[in-house]
Amino acid sequence: MAIITKITTQRKNQDRFNIFMDYGKGKGEEYAFSVDIEVLIKFQLKKGMELDDFSFLEIQYQDDIRKAYNLAINYLARRMRAEKEIKDYLIQKEIDEPIINEILHRLIAQKYINDEEYAFAYVRTQANTTYKGPNAVKRELKEKEIEERILVKALKEFPLEQQIEKATKISEKFFQKNAKESLKIQKQKLENLLLRKGFSYEVINIAVNETEVNKDNDEGMEAIRFQGEKAARKYNKFSGYEYEQKMKQALYRKGFSMDLIEKFLLEIENHD
Repeated sequence: MAIITKITTQRKNQDRFNIFMDYGKGKGEEYAFSVDIEVLIKFQLKKGMELDDFSFLEIQYQDDIRKAYNLAINYLARRMRAEKEIKDYLIQKEIDEPIINEILHRLIAQKYINDEEYAFAYVRTQANTTYKGPNAVKRELKEKEIEERILVKALKEFPLEQQIEKATKISEKFFQKNAKESLKIQKQKLENLLLRKGFSYEVINIAVNETEVNKDNDEGMEAIRFQGEKAARKYNKFSGYEYEQKMKQALYRKGFSMDLIEKFLLEIENHD
């Protein structure tokens, strides 16, 4: 049976201790293992204490739990985490599943992790600091394995009024950036953008229509002039009826109405 001959504090970590033992094989004192201070106290390790194989394995197992617990606590110190995030982090650190389960149980009991509180905080943060819609936020929380019942409650932190306000701001910026395209094409691209960002069709329709109403009537002419000039350069080798038809087809494919197209063609005809 091995006997503890010396216990020293680690220089780089004052909460861990090196254990030296004599295994009775004529080799004298040897470094055996290290333990966390909590494990040292729990097993009352001291000089002269005898350890059998079972005690050694139990000490090592408890120390593995303590090391994994410290990893999880340090990971949590940066920000709130969902239970799955802690689990994935410990798996990445190659911690055994029984130890991970023990750590999660302990952290939940100590209220260091709480998926419901996490979900509420996550929804509020995403609603206030990003341009994501509720469907995108919901998808992200589902990836973190937040329960459906929690999702339903947490998403109430992202009310309809705030969704419309956020989608409208996106729409205003989008229309400004894409003013040289037809309104039809702009709306199609904007609706797809808002869908990808996680907004519902209801919110999208309200935001897009509200923004469209505020658009300057001259913007349509500016857009068709820009697209029309490009088309005119492309079809300048044609003339008469054939030129007119090519121009109409090109601008119609770009999403402009026939009324606007006729107005533009008349404008360039008078200019010529």
